[in-house]
Parts: sequence; structure tokens; C-alpha cells
Amino acid sequence: MSFIKDFKSFAMRGNVMDLAVAVVIGGAFGKIVTAMVDDIIMPFVGLITGGGKFTDRFLVLKSAKEGDTYETLVQARAAGANVLAYGNFIQTIVDFLIIAFCIFLVIRTMEKLKKKEEAAPAPPPEPSTTDKLLMEIRDSLKK
Repeated sequence: MSFIKDFKSFAMRGNVMDLAVAVVIGGAFGKIVTAMVDDIIMPFVGLITGGGKFTDRFLVLKSAKEGDTYETLVQARAAGANVLAYGNFIQTIVDFLIIAFCIFLVIRTMEKLKKKEEAAPAPPPEPSTTDKLLMEIRDSLKK
């Protein structure tokens, strides 16, 4: 029973719940970035590099039969050719770089906010009742 209690106490900590939320949000953010790269960035890259879908870029290392040529990656793989499919790899690297950059911006912003909180001086403590009484006596003596 102590194992179950220990696990429950571990799972209910704030850090574990924060981590779970971060994983879910990160997964959704990853999908957004992937869609942006697939549908917005890579078509322009494909256009600049000669048209076509960038994920279909490949290099035939060894044909299935001597002298065979393949127009698409699907055809080359279906024929059993040994191919180096570099287009999808490059697209995945672009996804990673965008996500890493966004995380960098979030962490950088959080660090700046943290420094501002640390730099802000704490308000002076309110005077005690004895100090207030002494200030009233001082003010009345000045009059």
C-alpha cells in the first residue's frame, strides 16, 4: 500500500502536473510548427530549389536494375532501389530549428521578467505602532 500512496503523492505534486500540461501543449505546438513548415515554408523552398514537394527530394544510391531512373521517391522505393531521402530529413531539421527558436524566446522572456522582479526593490516596511506614536509626538512638538 505504501507504494501506491507514494505514487499518488508523487503524481499530485505541482511539478508533475505542470510537466503533463507542458507535454500536451508542446505536442500541440509541434503540430502547429509542422503544419507551418509543411504548408508555408517548404513550398517556397521547393519553388526556389526547382519546384515540387521538398519531402520528395531523394538521391538514388543504387538502382534496383541497372539503368533504371525514378521520377518520384515512391517509385524508387516501390522498385526496391537504395535511396537517400534527404528532403524529409531537411524538413524535420527546419521543424526542430523553429521549435528550438520559439522555446529560446520563451525562456529568454521568462528570464528577463525574473530579473525585473529581482531588481525591483521591496517596499519599506510599515512603521510599528510605537514608531507611529513617536512620530505623532515629534510632529506635535514641532507645532
